[in-house]
Amino acid sequence: MRRHNLADKPVPDAVRGHWVDRNAPTPLRPYLRLARIERPIGWWLLLIPCWWSAALAAVAAGSSYPDPWHLLLFLVGAVAMRGAGSTYNDIVDRKLDARVARTRDRPLPSGQVSVRGAVLFVVLQCLIGLLVLLQFNAFAIALGFGSIGIVLLYPFVKRFFWMPQIVLGFAFAWGGLMGWAAVFGSLALPAVLLYFAAIAWTIGYDTIYALQDIEDDEIAGIKSSARLFGPQVRIAVGGFYVATIVLLAASLALIGAGFVAWIGLAAFAGHLAWQVIKIDAADGAGALKLFRSNRDAGLILFVGLSAAAFIG
Repeated sequence: MRRHNLADKPVPDAVRGHWVDRNAPTPLRPYLRLARIERPIGWWLLLIPCWWSAALAAVAAGSSYPDPWHLLLFLVGAVAMRGAGSTYNDIVDRKLDARVARTRDRPLPSGQVSVRGAVLFVVLQCLIGLLVLLQFNAFAIALGFGSIGIVLLYPFVKRFFWMPQIVLGFAFAWGGLMGWAAVFGSLALPAVLLYFAAIAWTIGYDTIYALQDIEDDEIAGIKSSARLFGPQVRIAVGGFYVATIVLLAASLALIGAGFVAWIGLAAFAGHLAWQVIKIDAADGAGALKLFRSNRDAGLILFVGLSAAAFIG
């Protein structure tokens, strides 16, 4: 009875009224929740650096638009690999999650899914990601495999390192390299700068996300940048966002991007500034909304870069 009731109960940070919670068959819901399907912001934030990089490469190559096939592959790959990473993270963190109010009803700590079932589900999602990766050139394929070690390390970092968001940034920003590699079959400084910009962006927005769990994380002994920065969290997030903009500006300058790309960057910077102004460490619900707003912020920059490629 407990498993059935939990299968019908949305997790706290899920999108309200999502189709997984309303229409998905009850036996599948725990697996879809392991993959965070009802929390799409995760795969959006994994996807956006891929799309930034693809659009940056289009501008640098003189193309009129980012390769649509690449954009689609990145979309499918982001959903699959975010799901695989989240499921793996939940396997490793199942005992910690049982001690945190926001996560104790997740499928593994609540007993809705067995560890064996979760492992098989990780393998299935990784196979989908592999099929996507094999559609790219040899250099991009090898580069894609390079992120595996970072993904495997991340769940353990929060146990001993006060800034696990840095390691998360290395993983979530990897697409900042992939879009460029898929076009050119190599890397260059503009893509590397974009990668580091995406890392800084990730640290900033995930620090906002971690504001929801400060009290529970302290009880469970989980380290986070939100706990580390404490009352200075607004200044810290602002600093990471400034670094994001500076690095992106350097990347655009290196490829000689036109004024439309700079307008997109300015609009993106404005959105990040708005987030910093709105941060309230005592407002967990507000922190979740700000965190989710980064999808729109990232798409603003992608549209700007794509428009710059089109205008030439």
